[in-house]
Amino acid sequence: MLLPHDPAHAFVPYPAVPVPCASTGPLSGLTFAAKDLFDVAGYPTGGGNPLVLAMSGIKGETAPAVQRLLDAGARFVGKTHTDELAFSMNGRNAHFGTPRNGGAPDRIPGGSSSGSASAVSNRMCDTALGTDTGGSVRAPASHCGLFGIRPTHGRIPLLRTMDLAPSFDTCGFFARDTQTFGRVADVMLGADPVPLPARVRLLRPADAWALIDAAPAEALAPAYERIVRALGAATEVSVAADEGWDATYWHFRHVQGRECWSTDGAFIERFAPPLGPGVAERFEWASRVTDAQVASATAFRARFRAKLRAMLGADGVIVLPTMPDVAPLLSSDESQLDVYRNQAIRLLLIAGMAGLPQVSLPLASRLGAPLGLSLIGPAGSDRSLVALAGTICG
Repeated sequence: MLLPHDPAHAFVPYPAVPVPCASTGPLSGLTFAAKDLFDVAGYPTGGGNPLVLAMSGIKGETAPAVQRLLDAGARFVGKTHTDELAFSMNGRNAHFGTPRNGGAPDRIPGGSSSGSASAVSNRMCDTALGTDTGGSVRAPASHCGLFGIRPTHGRIPLLRTMDLAPSFDTCGFFARDTQTFGRVADVMLGADPVPLPARVRLLRPADAWALIDAAPAEALAPAYERIVRALGAATEVSVAADEGWDATYWHFRHVQGRECWSTDGAFIERFAPPLGPGVAERFEWASRVTDAQVASATAFRARFRAKLRAMLGADGVIVLPTMPDVAPLLSSDESQLDVYRNQAIRLLLIAGMAGLPQVSLPLASRLGAPLGLSLIGPAGSDRSLVALAGTICG
C-alpha cells in the first residue's frame, strides 16, 4: 500500500512498491486502487485466499485494465481486499477481515469488490477497479453510497485478472461523484459502439420491483421520480422469463456454478485450501452441478438474453432497484446473509445473464444507510448510461 494509513482496512498490506504512471493525462491528479484480482507489476495477486497469495509470486506485468488508468495519469495507491476467490457478495473475508463501509460503518460493505468500495467510500482514493460477476461492483456500490458500473460483458479486457465465471466476469469501477465517474468512464470505456439517443424509452419492470419489500420501495420512490423527471415517463414491462423468478435464479446459479468450478475446482481438489463460511459451501454445491442442468440453463440464458435485448432495442433503459435493501448489519449471521444474497441475485442476474451494462446510482437511503437505484441499457451503451447518471445527479 502506498498510503500512510488504512483506517478502513480496505487495502491488502503489501510492501509499498511505486507503480509508474503518465505525468499528464485525462486522469492526472486522481488516485486509484485495484482489487486484488488484477495483476500489478511489483505485487502478488492473492485473490482473497492465503494459499493463492503464497503461490502467486511477484507479478512482472500489469493487467491492461489497470494500465489504462496509469497511462491516463491516475496514480496507483494500492491493492484492495476481495472476498475469497471473488465468490461472495458480503465483503467478509474469513482470512483477512472485513473492510469498513464508508457509507454505513455498522453494516457490511458488500462484495466481492469490498476493499475497492471501502477505499472510495472512505475517501482514501478517487476511484477503484473492481470485478462484477454476479453483482460484485453493483452490490457494494449500493451499500456504500457510490456510483458503480458493471459494463457490457467483454467491454473492458480482463487479461491478467483472476477469473471466476468467465462468461459473466466484467471489470467495473467506483466513484463518489459524477464528474470523476465520467472522467474514468472516458478512459476505461471510450466511445460507445451503440450510444443511446438523446431521448430514451424508460422501462419499469414491475416484476423486478415486486422483488423488494414495501420499506425499501418507499425509500426509492423519490429517486425513481427524479429519474422520471429527467428521462420521461416509464412504460411498465416484465423482465422475468415465463418460467418465473425461481427458475431464472437456478438457471443462473447452474451456469455460474459450473464456470466457477471449472475455474477453481482443480485448485480446490488438489490443495484442499481452507475456505471461509459460505464460500466453501458454494464451491461444494458448484462441484455437483450436472451437465443436464448446464445444458438447460445455457439454452434458457440464450432465450433470456434475446428477450432482454429485443425489449431494450437501441433506446430502451430499464430502471430498477440495485439491491433488495440497504446493507445487512455487521452482526448478521451467515444464514441471514445467505437469505439476503439469494434475494439480491434475482435482481442482479438480469444484466448478468443478458450481458448488459448496468449503472448503480447512490440516490436513496434508509435507516441511515445508502440504497442504490440502477439503469440497465443496451449492450454497448455503457458510456451513455454514465452520462445519464450525470444528467440525473449532476
